[in-house]
Amino acid sequence: MSAETFSAGALAGSPEASLRDWWRLLKPRVMSLVIFTALVGMIAAGGGAHPVEVFAAVLCIAVGAGASGALNQWYDADIDRLMKRTRGRPVPSGAVEPGEALGFGLGLSLLSVAMLAVFANPLAAALLAFTIFFYAVVYTMWLKRLTPQNIVIGGAAGALPPVVGWAAATGTVSWEAGLMFLVIFLWTPPHFWALALFAHDDYRDAGVPMMPVTAGEASTRRQIFGYTVATALSGWALAFTSVGGPATLVAATFLNLAFLRHALRARGRSQAEATADRYRAEKRLFGVSIAYLFGLFGAVAVDALIGGAPVWWPRLF
Repeated sequence: MSAETFSAGALAGSPEASLRDWWRLLKPRVMSLVIFTALVGMIAAGGGAHPVEVFAAVLCIAVGAGASGALNQWYDADIDRLMKRTRGRPVPSGAVEPGEALGFGLGLSLLSVAMLAVFANPLAAALLAFTIFFYAVVYTMWLKRLTPQNIVIGGAAGALPPVVGWAAATGTVSWEAGLMFLVIFLWTPPHFWALALFAHDDYRDAGVPMMPVTAGEASTRRQIFGYTVATALSGWALAFTSVGGPATLVAATFLNLAFLRHALRARGRSQAEATADRYRAEKRLFGVSIAYLFGLFGAVAVDALIGGAPVWWPRLF
């Protein structure tokens, strides 16, 4: 699609926008991870909230995540239409007009924060508002186009949902919630840089300074492995807290070994080898990273639902 076509579609409005277009504007795949980690944060925190209250709080957090996605796609429409991976999104494709996406995102942001304050508490609502602001403004509008550390710093937004969930359940935050934040924060660079390796040309063409574009593939692969080691250590540490237990330890062990193995395999590859097989190992690493986070946080939920670790279980804090 040419720039002229895109602009004409935007100016003319988008009467052809479907419910599917509006749904895609929320970035539902990203939203699913936010929902899951926030729910685990609530389960791990305890607090005795009624299931209806839990559902309402998680729904508000999900709407806030969707609002962030809509605002991200509104602002990034110019670079999204330059990348094969994103040019079919609702705004760059012309299905949703930019102003509509902006209004949709702002409206959902206000709604989600206000309703979370009602269904949960002001602290959880404030943390959700900060999460939306950090992703939409700090990451999308500032860091993404400024520095190759964009995803490292900006990853804080994606790491906050379990903290928001914990606050929604208890009205407080804790070291355990902070460690869940740390796991996701450290996990984000290897997860996203694996994608950036096989989407290297897209980011280069759009002028986005992702790590493989600015530092090269070899440096990116080394950093992926380093962050994966840090993620593994934080995952094991999570097993020895009040929210961990045997299930978390078993899951962390198997998932850490799988994550490290794929990161090590990706680290040892040259750009020529990766290009020859169309970045197959990097795509597998990306998939393993998704399974890692769902598996580890799922194990935390299991430990919480079975009553936590035995009294003799060692704890770091």
